[in-house]
Amino acid sequence: DPFFGRVVSGVVGYLRPRSMHPLLMFAESADTRNQVLTDLRQGSADGALVVSTHADDPLPALLAGAGLPAVLFARPTRPVALSYVDLAHRDGARLAAEHLLNRGCRRIVTVTGPLGVAASQDRLAGFRDTMARRGHPYVPVAEGGFTLDSGMAAMSGLLSEHPDVDGVFAANDLMAQGVCQVLREQGRRVPDDVAVVGFDDSSVAVTCRPPLTTVRQPVEEMAAAMARLLDEHIRGVRTEPTSLIFDPEIVVRASA
Repeated sequence: DPFFGRVVSGVVGYLRPRSMHPLLMFAESADTRNQVLTDLRQGSADGALVVSTHADDPLPALLAGAGLPAVLFARPTRPVALSYVDLAHRDGARLAAEHLLNRGCRRIVTVTGPLGVAASQDRLAGFRDTMARRGHPYVPVAEGGFTLDSGMAAMSGLLSEHPDVDGVFAANDLMAQGVCQVLREQGRRVPDDVAVVGFDDSSVAVTCRPPLTTVRQPVEEMAAAMARLLDEHIRGVRTEPTSLIFDPEIVVRASA
């Protein structure tokens, strides 16, 4: 997934000029989470930048409870007293819905990310709300996993149930690429028969055929802001948790 590479790029872009160096750790078990806490307590690391896609990840609460410097990428599912950066996901989904409706799509479906993730919930809620405001009270939904294969599987299921579909919103670019692939295999032209909008504006959006119309999430800028907030917490410049919410924008290419 190019998303994580973009996060690392943004973090390194902020840290390198300041002679600060990141240490990458995978905290996917109780042992590795304890190792993160130990490293921070012993001074092996000054603070933690936490990027997690799991709604039930206990690490943010452990860091907050221990009073250790940490900043999150994305609003935590469970409220914790930590700073975070995030995107206005509902606004991004609104942009996707409006774009599909404005180009004349009327039989629109959506492929969501995993619904245990707050961003996926927000994107779905924003999309449904905009569709309802424009007179479309029901939107067929299939849940994906932010992967190419899950996008393909979700689109295959939606096509079998709704063969007259003329618009698709996929909640990230990898799934949108999978959607386009299935549509091609089924003899549907993108965007002539079915318009497709993705989310993220990752490298996938440019390499996809056709190139994706997508909602841009400024991941590199968000990651740099996350690193800046952590630096401020470590130095004592900032003592209270804060949040930074970035605005999305629609990037129009050939798929819709």
